[in-house]
Amino acid sequence: MCGISGILNLKTPQTIEITQLKEMISVLDHRGPDEVGAYRDNWAGLVHSRLSIIGIEGGVQPIHNEDKSLWIIFNGEIFNYPELKENLVKHGHQFYTATDTEVIIHLYEEKGIDFLKELNGQFSFAIWDSRKKEMILARDRVGIRPLHYTVSNNQLFFASEIKSIFTQKGINRSINQSTLDQIFSYWTPLPGETIFEGIKEIPPGSYLKISAGKISLNKYWSYPYYSEDEQLDSSLSNITEDIKSLLYDSIKLRLRADVPVGAYLSGGLDSSIITSVVNESFDNHLNTFGIRFEDRDFDEGAYQKEMVDKLKTNHYEIVAKNDEIGFNFPDVLWHIEKPVLRTAPVPLYLLSGLVHENGLKVVLTGEGADEIFGGYNIFREAKAREFWSRNSNSEIRPLLLGKLYPYILNDPKLRPMLKSFFGVGIDNPDFPYFSHQIRWQNTRKLTNFLSKDYVNGTEQNFYDRFNYFLPENFNDRDSLSKSQYLEITSFLSNYLLSSQGDRVAMAHSVEIRFPYLDHRLIDFMAKIPSKYKIFGMNEKFLLKKAYRDVVPKNIVNRSKHPYRAPIKQSLLDERNSNNFEKYCSTEAIKNAGIFDEIKTEKLFKKLSKFENSNEWDNMALTGIFSTQVIYNKFIETSHFKNNSNLEFDLLIDRRN
Repeated sequence: MCGISGILNLKTPQTIEITQLKEMISVLDHRGPDEVGAYRDNWAGLVHSRLSIIGIEGGVQPIHNEDKSLWIIFNGEIFNYPELKENLVKHGHQFYTATDTEVIIHLYEEKGIDFLKELNGQFSFAIWDSRKKEMILARDRVGIRPLHYTVSNNQLFFASEIKSIFTQKGINRSINQSTLDQIFSYWTPLPGETIFEGIKEIPPGSYLKISAGKISLNKYWSYPYYSEDEQLDSSLSNITEDIKSLLYDSIKLRLRADVPVGAYLSGGLDSSIITSVVNESFDNHLNTFGIRFEDRDFDEGAYQKEMVDKLKTNHYEIVAKNDEIGFNFPDVLWHIEKPVLRTAPVPLYLLSGLVHENGLKVVLTGEGADEIFGGYNIFREAKAREFWSRNSNSEIRPLLLGKLYPYILNDPKLRPMLKSFFGVGIDNPDFPYFSHQIRWQNTRKLTNFLSKDYVNGTEQNFYDRFNYFLPENFNDRDSLSKSQYLEITSFLSNYLLSSQGDRVAMAHSVEIRFPYLDHRLIDFMAKIPSKYKIFGMNEKFLLKKAYRDVVPKNIVNRSKHPYRAPIKQSLLDERNSNNFEKYCSTEAIKNAGIFDEIKTEKLFKKLSKFENSNEWDNMALTGIFSTQVIYNKFIETSHFKNNSNLEFDLLIDRRN
């Protein structure tokens, strides 16, 4: 992985100073500590910090084509680059490096923008055509690697992380009120949005083309859907064999590196499958890494130990203590660059630190399996509610939800909740957002803590904002297909792969790879009838069936254990009182002007007074705390750390 930044003049040529490029890339040194390179001419400036993984020798960027008319800076990996390179050599292309980056520039030269469809990887990059004075900024299909941009004073600024753009003078820094409302509704910004006014993110599966001063955003890939007539009509045994073959090849490709590759091991099904396949088929000395918690409600250590004992991996673990989570929360937000409603990114930040300390740069992880194979409770919940909706007056059908949440059935005080809580919208199962309606409406209660100024600046109908992202045939889809699309569009890229993925891993110069998110596997699973993904109420049925003889039964049959981390007991830990006072004191809340002072103070007193706290109070605490940190670090801060004395390993200056 790497960090990329750049500046493009949109209307007239003007000097892009070397100090500007140094400032932009110096705040991304955590993304690429190995080498730094830059290019500039009268129109464009490109700068790159490298974490060397493939083609280690001679791979400093920017990289060019044969006649040096095309230049690229690249963040990511192209896993099928050897096959692509072989074909390009046959067509006469000459290579001067052993990197996957150079494959991109020649493939673009050969096929134009359609080449994006041939890439199997996780990436963001900038290609500068110095002849046409044209730039392409592109991002991978599911949004694993970030890329942001803004326009100011007839210049386009872009970077892997927003802090890089903020090093430049004249860039506005303010909270986007609409995006904050989105986070407090959907958990994340909508695709393409960021928490900062005027700063955009290229959405997953998209590219930006800048030519003759005009900027156009284009889509090259969308999450696939196949109608019932287009779906596979195959036996379960054939389907599971195809899944195993595709996942095997996906893992094989993601083990391509000139450095050792490790794996995260949580003790859940998804990571257990990956570590089992790697350990048994590719590597007898696999390094695995796991998180333990001092709070037993969050700990999965027993399942991790079972897998380690079975596979005999070289296993390393950290124990995420409550006070450590609270202490590191502000630093993690500096890397995340957006408010969050959970503390879950922090232990993953600590875990990547453990990987770095043990000398590894690359790990495989199991994210994406729940989205693709149907593993989340929200999917099963929607299926149960749809069944209930066919007889909305039934007293028995709501009890099906009790199988998902047995603690409700076991508590007489909570049992009435089955109908009152899960019955929202039960008479309208055709509503496009039926599956996510309860979650979003309850999350949206957090907007009550916003100050009047921020409430007045937000849109009122939060469902309407999502309509733009729905495909034309969305209403024709079955319940699970709708649920999967909404979860992937709203949650996967902007939270799971960002706040709990790229950002917390790259904070310690660690690259994470996602075998379940290979686009071939995604496409194959989109062709599988939904009834096989959740069989009855058995989630990830096909994945369990495919690997029941590979992974211990105890792990295959265990109930879904969502990854979470302590909130109140971490953020309000006495040892972190200075942190809380710095960001959430009455004075700090008043100064930022984002939240209602009275409501916020009541929440904090309530949480301090009572030992137990409910989910919504915890989310409110995290949302307020994290927003205050973002405001302090990005809005109040008068300047950003930068190093204009940075030395380049490579500098190309092609000004006339």
